Amino acid sequence: MTSNVKTRLYIDAPLNAGASVELSKDKAHFLKNVLRLAPGQHIAFFNGRDGEWLGRIETLSKSAATVALENQTRPQSPMPDVWLVFAPIKRARINFVAEKATELGVAQIRPVITRRTVMARVNTGRLVANALEASEQCERLDLPEVFEPQQLDKLLDNWPAGRRILWCDEGASGGPIAQALAKLDDAAKRDPWAILIGPEGGFDEVERSRLIDFPDALAVTLGPRLLRADTAAAAALSIWQAWVGDWDLTPS
Repeated sequence: MTSNVKTRLYIDAPLNAGASVELSKDKAHFLKNVLRLAPGQHIAFFNGRDGEWLGRIETLSKSAATVALENQTRPQSPMPDVWLVFAPIKRARINFVAEKATELGVAQIRPVITRRTVMARVNTGRLVANALEASEQCERLDLPEVFEPQQLDKLLDNWPAGRRILWCDEGASGGPIAQALAKLDDAAKRDPWAILIGPEGGFDEVERSRLIDFPDALAVTLGPRLLRADTAAAAALSIWQAWVGDWDLTPS
């Protein structure tokens, strides 16, 4: 059963029936001065572990709040095991990537520095904030894990065995993404995956050669038009999610 409460908040605290939860000053301020809520009103909470819970505001001031948890509205459910690995882009667009990747259900957001990456500095804290806000709004029951930028070569050196890579590459031999995925058997849908998006200048030949030879890496194209990196990330994730069946699930 889902809650009809519009306000959802992530909190890093255990959630169980009868518990009283103290909220941070920032969250108290948000509830009182932004949403203009009052004691007696209800909020939904999630922590990435205990599902979603309905809570009633007991006390609320501009700097503090307590909430009494009443009942669980949704049990915890797993998200698809997919990472988004991408070369950083300009600020507004990288924030867009974090937001849309969260809405599309990624488990991890991993910026990587490639040989042609222009934006080497990333405000990881801002990415975390965007991911948290998106999780609250899109009714996810967890948060994606956000990593500091890492060199692509180093990431590949320590790549976990068995995790497939769907890498988007102009002129890739794997063909169009939908056709390439359709050729895989159903067992591949249950494998852990990562979607790799390169910089706007594309991967260089050294990187392409390594990825071509990399175990479980599938090179694909994203259609006849040249997509910006943020568009490519959203498009590839959307097609992958449709293929794996995540979009076939009806919210409980």
